[in-house]
Amino acid sequence: MSRVRIRWSGGEVLARLDDTPTSRRLLEALPCSSEARTWGEEVYFELPVEAELEADARQVVEPGTVCFWVEGRSLAIPFGRTPASRGDECRLVTAVNVLGQLEGDPRALAAIRDGDHLDVESA
Repeated sequence: MSRVRIRWSGGEVLARLDDTPTSRRLLEALPCSSEARTWGEEVYFELPVEAELEADARQVVEPGTVCFWVEGRSLAIPFGRTPASRGDECRLVTAVNVLGQLEGDPRALAAIRDGDHLDVESA
């Protein structure tokens, strides 16, 4: 299991990554920077990683699940409802590869604004 740190001007979160093909590709690309995008209560940001949809990809996940959106080449981390959600679920725009889980309260991501600069590095 590996850990990554995601930092922005107002804070940071740590995430535990499972050993998956996409997680390995992400770790090889670190450190890197990106610009945050938000979609409801989800933060996503493009990274220099290419991956294919894995066999266990899914669209509905728990808050704080670290996901990789293949079509957008982006890390996507929901912390609540998105415009696609039904009820209180965390539903992403498409099926995503599940990489791991944030440590601590995923609502810390609510402080990130669209356009914020993000740094992602091994922790």
